[in-house]
Formats: sequence, structure tokens, C-alpha cells
Amino acid sequence: MNAALATLTPHQRAVAARALALESSRREHVVISLSGAHAYGFPSPDSDLDLKAVHLAPTRALLGFQVNVPPAERLEVVDGVEIDYSSNELGGVLQGVLKGNGNYLERFLSGFIIEHGRGFEQLVPLVRGALCSKSARHYFGFATQQRQAWEAGGRTSAKKLLYVLRTLLTGTHLLREAEVVTDLSVLAPKYGLADSLELIEQKKRGEKSELPVALAEKWAARVDEVFALLAAAETKSVLPSEAPNAAQLEEALIDLRLPLPR
Repeated sequence: MNAALATLTPHQRAVAARALALESSRREHVVISLSGAHAYGFPSPDSDLDLKAVHLAPTRALLGFQVNVPPAERLEVVDGVEIDYSSNELGGVLQGVLKGNGNYLERFLSGFIIEHGRGFEQLVPLVRGALCSKSARHYFGFATQQRQAWEAGGRTSAKKLLYVLRTLLTGTHLLREAEVVTDLSVLAPKYGLADSLELIEQKKRGEKSELPVALAEKWAARVDEVFALLAAAETKSVLPSEAPNAAQLEEALIDLRLPLPR
């Protein structure tokens, strides 16, 4: 069993399989990955299934007036399990990869892959080869939004704080090691934040688990420290400032779109 499915209960796996079978009948998936709390190392029994996919639109659908393909989205509760599914078309995803979009990088490289299809094996090394320091902007911006949400909610949500820390450390590790790791329980000890594991234990009690006041105050005083880790990683990043293989990614996209080899 792969890492993604191992984080789910048998019931969750069964619900996910039914939901994805339906979505796969509607579009050709290149990859479907598990995101959210299950991929970040802090799922609770009531966590939803956050399913992020990339699909390949039929070439004919890209030749008319509507060139931009909107994302496919589905949010519903199935047999007591909340399914949050979204899929983006490959062309836009690869353009996002070139801009350092962490959401799209994680779909290919996080290791939490549920299913993959045509083109995945070809694209993975190309996506990895496109890693660049532009990702710093993505992770800094996303973490800032999450911090604002945590503070607006009175700093009580364990989940929102964990999302801040996970985002910052995923970005830090990517910039320092050229590797996508989304599991906070793996990242935290490596970057001097082993005490954040107490937050994970708090979150595992439930999606809406609230932080004790003392714990919230402790981490409110430390968040800037974690932002500083990301800033320092950007300054000393091992990654190039621009993706060096844009032409190869575009060539792979064209090859996948063509109905026959050229």
C-alpha cells in the first residue's frame, strides 16, 4: 500500500475509490494526490479527503473559443466522509510549475500519490527539474494568508496554526534541499521545531480542536522565527532563479496532446 492510502482508514479508502472512479470517467487524470491534513502529518478522525488532481483535456476541447479549461471541483459528503476534490488541466498546471506554484509541484512530487495515468512517469523528472527559487513567493504568500486567518480567529485553531508551520517548512526544505516534503512531523524536528509535535497531538483530537491559551501564546511569539527560516532559505537556496527546462516541459505537453506521434 502506498503512503497516501496508508494514511486512510479502510472506509475512507473505499469512499475515495468510488468517488475517483466517477471523476476518472469524466476526465483523463495524469495524477491524483492526497493533500490536506492527511499529507501534512496531522489528520484527525473527522478530517476531509482533500484530493488534488491534474487532468489532460481532449485536444479538440482546446481548439475552439474557450481555450482556458476551468478546474473541475466536487465538494460533498459521501457515506459520512467529506470529499474535497479538485482537478486542474495539465497545460495550466505546467505553466504554474514554471512559476514555482507549490500546489502544483506537490501534486507531482509530494509522494502522496493515489493514482497516476498517462504522462505521469514522463513528467515527474521534468517537474523536478523545473524547481526554482520562485517557490519562495508562493510559500511565503500562502503562509501569510494562513497566519492572518489564524490570528483573525483569535489564535485558537490548532489546524490553522499547523497549516502555517507546514507551509513554511515545506517551502524552506524545498529551497534548501530541492525536495518536496509536506509532512510536518518529518520536517519539524529537522528544523528545530520538534515541540510543534504537541500541536499535532492537539489537532488529532478533531478538526476544530482549540489550543490552550498558553500554547497559543507560545506559538504566537514563535511564528516570526519560522518565517525567518523561509527567508533565509530563499537567500541561500540551492535552486536556480528560473526553471531551466521550460522548453522540455512544453514539448512533453505537446506530445501528450497530439493524438499520434509526430
